[in-house]
Order: sequence, then C-alpha cells, then structure tokens
Amino acid sequence: MNPAVDGEIRHDFVIVGAGIGGLAAALALHRKGFKDVVVYERSESLRSEGTGIMIYANGWRALDQLGVGPQLRDKAFLLQGPGEARCLVRRDLINALADSLPPNTIQFGCNLVDVKMDTQSMSPILRFDDDKVVRAKVLIGCEGLNSRVSDYIGLQPPSSFAVGVIRGMTNYPDGSVSPWYTRRRNQREGTVVGGVPINNKLAKFPADGKKFPNDPQPLKQAILKIIEGYPADSIEMVEKGELDTISLSRVRYRHPWEILTGKFRRGSVTVIGDAMHVMGPFMGQGGSAALEDAVILARNLGNKISPLDDQIEDGKQIMRRETIEEAIDGYIKERRMRIVRISTQNYLIGLTLDPTTSTVAKFIAIIMMITLFGDGSEYSRFDCGKLRG
Repeated sequence: MNPAVDGEIRHDFVIVGAGIGGLAAALALHRKGFKDVVVYERSESLRSEGTGIMIYANGWRALDQLGVGPQLRDKAFLLQGPGEARCLVRRDLINALADSLPPNTIQFGCNLVDVKMDTQSMSPILRFDDDKVVRAKVLIGCEGLNSRVSDYIGLQPPSSFAVGVIRGMTNYPDGSVSPWYTRRRNQREGTVVGGVPINNKLAKFPADGKKFPNDPQPLKQAILKIIEGYPADSIEMVEKGELDTISLSRVRYRHPWEILTGKFRRGSVTVIGDAMHVMGPFMGQGGSAALEDAVILARNLGNKISPLDDQIEDGKQIMRRETIEEAIDGYIKERRMRIVRISTQNYLIGLTLDPTTSTVAKFIAIIMMITLFGDGSEYSRFDCGKLRG
C-alpha cells in the first residue's frame, strides 16, 4: 500500500467490488504488468454466496486469457449444446480469480460512501465509511447493480421486469448427476423451471416466476407446488435443494438504448460488469460479459500506458490523464455494440416472460428475436481477443 499524503492513500488502479468483474479486472491488470492495483470490498470476506453460474464459450475464452480456465474446467461438466458451456459453482470461480492475485490485493471491510473529483488534478477521490480517503489514477466500478461508481458517472438506476428468479443447488451424494440440461415450462403459471448439471454431485435449478415468498423453505414449497405433475427427476431436484443456497431476486436490466447512448466514463473513472450492463439471467451472460469487460479494459489500458516501458518519476510510473482517458474510451468503443446486442436479446426474452407484457408486444418481441438473432446462440461465439500481445 502506498504511503498516505495528507491522510490520503494513493494508488494507480482502484477497483471497487470483489465480485467476478472486480477480481477479473484486477487479475487482468496484473497480467498486463501493472503492479499498483487494489480491490476494495465492503464485505469482510469474499462474497462466494450463490449457486452455479453458467459460463459459455465466450466466457471460457476470457478465463483462458486470465490464466484460470484450465483449473476451472476440471470442476464442471461440459454441457451439450453449441460451443463450450459449463456451469461452475460461483464460489469456485471467485476463489480461482482471488487466489491468482498477489497477496493483499483485496482490502475487505471497505464500504464506499462517496466519490468526488479533485478539480485540479482531475483525479477521483474515494471516501469510505471508516473515513479512509483514497486517491486513484484510474477508478473501476464493479459493485453490481447498486453501484456508487455508476451513480458518479451519471448512469440511471437499472429497470426491473415483473419477474423473479429463484436459484438453488442440489447435492447428489451418490454421484448420479449426468451432463443433461432441461428446461420445462408451466404455461398455466407462466413459470420456467429447469436444471443445469455442475458436476456428478451437484446441479443448479433456476425457476422464473412473478409471485413467490422470500424465505428459503416457503420458496422451495412454492416451486414444488408449481411443478406438480412434472417428471420425477425434476421434482426430486427441488425437494433435495439445499436451503442455504435458495434465493429469490428480481430481474433487473438496462434498456438497449441506454447502453447505446450511455456515458460510461467520467474522467478516469469507468465501470464493468453489472455496474455497466446489468441484465437478466435469460442467456447466462452476466458473468461471461463481465469477464470479457475485464480482459478488454486491461488490454486497452496496457496498450496505451505500456507499464513496462513508461517513464518513471520518483520511483513511480507516469500515467498521464489524457492517455488514461483515451484508453478507457477505446474500451468503451470496443464494448458498446457487443453489449447492445446482448442487452437487446436479453430485453426481448424478458418481454416474452414478463406477465405484464401484452400479447401483441410478446409477438413482436418473438419476431424481432428470430429476425435479429437467428438460432439465439450468436453471443457465445464472441472472442474477446488476447490479453497480452
């Protein structure tokens, strides 16, 4: 940690949020040769709660660039379908990213209260609830949909569909899980229930619907009532669901036109992951898109700033504000249309599942999906490119 000046702590790169996007961004920057990178996380430990997370081929390409792809492939089945797709235990992904970082990169128990700009140096200054003050040359917001960094940039709060998502995980001690994937729809209740295998002992179950209680046990009972009459293996999967993994969340998203016209930089401050483009779970791209963001942002910064060759002044690397801003603009330009397409597809799917959408609007959404996205798997064929070189 750099010495404080007038009570300030100074860093080249400050990342807020130690979720998938934040840890991936830190690792990508380190692999590009940047040394002064710190991640501030409000929790007291890694936020490894949650169930499984789908990672499609585009996400695995990013994980390979981050150097953690091979070890994670051993933890999850290769699923049937186009390209490489595996469902990881979220904890495994978080730990793999965190364990690859240098010691003390992550600072826990740091709740961001405010971000302001030094009007003279144009550096972002962060204030935390323990009165710690941090000055950054580059600030990257990765704190999810309730991001203070997004607020600082000027992004509007995400919107919501009238749909909730229940997630849970089931343990099969006898190792009876196979690499299958099913999704069945209960048309009467407007609910989608399915299962995704993780490995031979674990499976994730998602269920989409509009009216559910919040506590884990009632949630489980609500799902079981909805899927009465479903195949026995689907019912067994929910019955065996581990209560401490069952959760309910509203489906949030940003409108595609917000992504198209949004301003994702203010000075040397930008955002990645859900802080930039929160989307529904319909395509399983939340994690993969954040991994892409991390690789592409670090590549743009590294290609402009050249951490191994830049001038050194008083033992520290010179990072000129204009060069930083140019690099961030390159990242945003490279990401914008990619995220617009993913967000559009997510939005159209969300409209078809939202019970408040009219029949006519649902029909139009279906026609647009067929016209714009064909078989619907285009998003998984994206390649974020090399991190190095």
